[in-house]
Amino acid sequence: MSLLITGKKFIRQLEQSGALAVKVPLEGGFEGRYQRRLRAAGYETFSVTARGLGDLSAYLTGIHGVRPPHLGKKTTGQSAAVGYIYYVPPILGYRMDTLPPQAKGLLVWILEGHILSTQEVQYLASLPKIAPQVKVVVEMGGDRAFSWMPLEQAL
Repeated sequence: MSLLITGKKFIRQLEQSGALAVKVPLEGGFEGRYQRRLRAAGYETFSVTARGLGDLSAYLTGIHGVRPPHLGKKTTGQSAAVGYIYYVPPILGYRMDTLPPQAKGLLVWILEGHILSTQEVQYLASLPKIAPQVKVVVEMGGDRAFSWMPLEQAL
């Protein structure tokens, strides 16, 4: 790999397909370089790990309930003693509303995407069609060199 990576091919492919599957070297560092190139191209980035996400459509585009660890604080009354449910606004909706006017869009970079089911990967591949300003990059595993392909081909 050359010392200077412009990332133009990566950005062009991301804009064409909307969602990419990437394989990154296990020593790390490459994903940060490409995220920096995308931020320089006008995208706002949002990184999240796939572990513990639950229902992707509810987490990304719908109002969803979160039950934090109760840490000894139990609910009062006759309900189960597992803690209160707090409702969180959709992550993508909130991020899209706070985008700067000059931004091209929002990039969702998902780490550890190899644990996602086929149905979840299909949803992520169709997400840019639902919300055109959203682009998705899913890390699907490790490789010797940084490589990418459209997310539909990764299925």
